Amino acid sequence: MALDPSEFPVQAKPFEQRLTNFASRVMGGQARVVAIGSSTTAGEGGIAPYPQRLLADLRIKFPNVGIEVINRGVGGEDAPLELKRFEHDVFDLNPDLVIWQVGTNSVWQADGPSFAETTKAIREGVDQLLRAERIDVILMDLQYVPAVLTPAKRNKADAMVGAISQIAYEKQVNVFRRFALMQGWHEVARISFDRLVDPGDDTRLHASDWTTDKMTWQLTDAIFAATPHDT
Repeated sequence: MALDPSEFPVQAKPFEQRLTNFASRVMGGQARVVAIGSSTTAGEGGIAPYPQRLLADLRIKFPNVGIEVINRGVGGEDAPLELKRFEHDVFDLNPDLVIWQVGTNSVWQADGPSFAETTKAIREGVDQLLRAERIDVILMDLQYVPAVLTPAKRNKADAMVGAISQIAYEKQVNVFRRFALMQGWHEVARISFDRLVDPGDDTRLHASDWTTDKMTWQLTDAIFAATPHDT
């Protein structure tokens, strides 16, 4: 089912780049997506992670296509560690589309990678993906949650969101702007953090089941809109 605009007046910004490699594989009847990232990707607190939901949602959008979504999330990691896994966890799987959820742990973890280390790794990772010349790329930025909105972290969170956007612009790849989407839900649609955040997460970092479900539908719609197709 599609999202009801009257229920969700804040929608994700459409992708700027067409997913031509993914579309070519969809038209051929088979397509593979690899999702790499940290706890949002891997899953946290018993909540079904977004790659699992994305698989179901994409199969609804593309009912006659054999779509795979392979989850390569590892909780607690950020770009420098994820980059080290690219050969085995991305390229060896021959994906047509890679969704890289990145940036949060650099902001949230006091002992995490530095801003410079994280942005350098994102640039290098995107360059590697583009050099393959057969992979479409979506970067997924931070979640808008209390853990990264504290006075000590908010400026760094904004800077990381901006850096991811700038890298995507320079490299001509897509960004799923999760931070702006969730901020709009909270500030415009007046959805409380008690609903946006996993109620069992004392860190106030991880998204709720509700948020994960709605976010995944927004991501699915954005992928579908950016995929040239006959139907």
